[in-house]
Amino acid sequence: MSGHSKWSQIKHKKAITDVKRGKIFSKLSRLITVAARQKGGAQATNSQLRIIVEKAKSLNMPGENIERAIKKGTGELEGAKMEEILIEAYGPGGIALLIEAISDNKNRTLSEVRFLVNEKGGKIAEPGSVNWLFERKGALVVNLIEAQTKKDDIELSTIDCGAEDLNWQDENSLEIYTAPEKLDEVKNKLERNGLKISSFSLEWKPKNQIEIVDEKTHGQIERLMDALEENDDVSEIYSNLK
Repeated sequence: MSGHSKWSQIKHKKAITDVKRGKIFSKLSRLITVAARQKGGAQATNSQLRIIVEKAKSLNMPGENIERAIKKGTGELEGAKMEEILIEAYGPGGIALLIEAISDNKNRTLSEVRFLVNEKGGKIAEPGSVNWLFERKGALVVNLIEAQTKKDDIELSTIDCGAEDLNWQDENSLEIYTAPEKLDEVKNKLERNGLKISSFSLEWKPKNQIEIVDEKTHGQIERLMDALEENDDVSEIYSNLK
């Protein structure tokens, strides 16, 4: 499992059907709208917006969808006002969960997430009781095969570019952590050094991880994660599961 415990990247890969792709684009549109509303629609001066747009383009999200989402955020187009929500919870086995959601109806989203968590063997936590177990980080992944560079060279290059922490996910993939405000800068430096970034985003990194060996509990966790990911308002899920 991934070092940063981002469920959408650590669970077993599934085929991206048209329905699945539509859900992904919908969630990205909401993220783009919120980012544009918070700091403007100019990507040159809004690094958070630029990061999300680059991610959307890497997933082949149509350009007109991206532009429409930006205009909704800047008020050029009408649309429901979206709000960011961070929900703290505990899952089966006592794992800590941070659930990011974007919604036009906070009470509805909180109610839906609470129902899913309770139904799948977890419980919603009080604000602040789980958040302190994580820290906000920029996260990038460099692929060794794509980069065609030796491990030692990659590590030295990433440190020179401003990486704070490194974690080899496997023999080929290096996960790099940065200060949140340095994500865009470090990404650009790595690319200028000839390294290809396979993924990048702002994430919640657990300070410590817990290991669960019971297969039944693992099954309960996976069913909870899948149910949360299927919710239209949930954008990301993080845990401290090792």
